[in-house]
Amino acid sequence: MEHIKVGSSGLEVSPLVLGCMSFGDSSAGGHGWTLSEAASRPFIERALESGITTFDTANVYSGGTGEEILGRALADLAPREDVVIATKLFARTRPGPHGAGLSRTAILSEIDHSLRRLGTDYVDLYQIHRWDPTVPIEETMEALHDVVKAGKVRYLGASSMPAWQLADAQHTAESHGWTRFVAMQDQYNLLQREEEREMHPLCNHFGMGVIPWSPLARGRLARAWDDTSTTRSDHDTIAQGFYRQSDDSNRAITETVAAVAAERGASRAQVALAWVRQQPVVTAPIVGTTSMAQLDDAIASLDLELTADELRRLEEPYTPRLPEGF
Repeated sequence: MEHIKVGSSGLEVSPLVLGCMSFGDSSAGGHGWTLSEAASRPFIERALESGITTFDTANVYSGGTGEEILGRALADLAPREDVVIATKLFARTRPGPHGAGLSRTAILSEIDHSLRRLGTDYVDLYQIHRWDPTVPIEETMEALHDVVKAGKVRYLGASSMPAWQLADAQHTAESHGWTRFVAMQDQYNLLQREEEREMHPLCNHFGMGVIPWSPLARGRLARAWDDTSTTRSDHDTIAQGFYRQSDDSNRAITETVAAVAAERGASRAQVALAWVRQQPVVTAPIVGTTSMAQLDDAIASLDLELTADELRRLEEPYTPRLPEGF
C-alpha cells in the first residue's frame, strides 16, 4: 500500500488504519465482543501482511489490555520504525482526581502508562479522545507540547468535538509556539456527514488530516437497514444511540449502497469505505473488525474507485441531522 501524508504534516499512514477497540480482555472493560490476545493477533498479522502499518487504540480500551495486546503483537511482528501507533487519552482509567481528563497531571501520567503497556519509547500519534471542559485549554496544550518535546510523542491529534473547540485549541497552541494538532479523528460516513459543514473545512484550513472512525456506521452500511442485530450492537450501549435519526433517509442511503455494490460486483462495505476514502479531506478511515472476512473486505475496498455519478447517487438521499459522537 502507498502511504499517505496526514494533512500537511510529515506523518505518513497507511490508507487504512486498523482500529484496535475490538482487541482486549472482555472482562476488563465491559466490552463483551472483544477478542482475546490469541484471537486478536491474526488480525494484526494479516493487517501487516496486507500493508496496513497504522494501528489506532486508546488507554481506556478494555482496561488498558487493548494497548498491551497491540504492543506485544507489534513487537513480535514488525520493526518499531515500520509501524505507526496511535493512542488516545481522556476517559477514566482509574479512580482518583487525575484518573481521567486532560489536566497536566493526567497527560503526563497517562502517556507513561500507555508507553509501558505498548512496550515502546514513543507514540507516533497521541490524541485527545474528547474535549475536557473542566481544564483550561492552555494547560492541556502546553502539557501535550511537553510530551512531544520529551520525545514520548511524535505528533498530536484530536477526536470528536465541535469545530469551535478545535479552532480554540489550535489558536492557543499557535499563539504560544506549542505543538498543534495534525489530525482529527471524527465520526464520518454516509449516514453522518455533518462534519462537512464546519469541521472538515476547518481541518483543511489548518492543514490537518482526517482519520474517521465508524466509516461503516457501526456496520449499518454493510447490511440491510432492517438487519440491526449483531454481537456488538446488542452489547455496545454507546453504539445503540447512534444512527437513529432520519430513518427514511438512512434507508434510502443503504439501499443505494446496495445497488451500487451489486452493479460493481462489490460488497456494501467496500462501496461505503470507498466513498469515505475518496472524500478530499480524508486521509484514511479507521476499520475495526472481529472477523477476518471483514478485514479482507476492507482491504479489498482499496481497489474500488467510485465514479463521479456513483458518488453523487450515494450522497443524494442524505438529509441534515444533528451531529453525534461528541
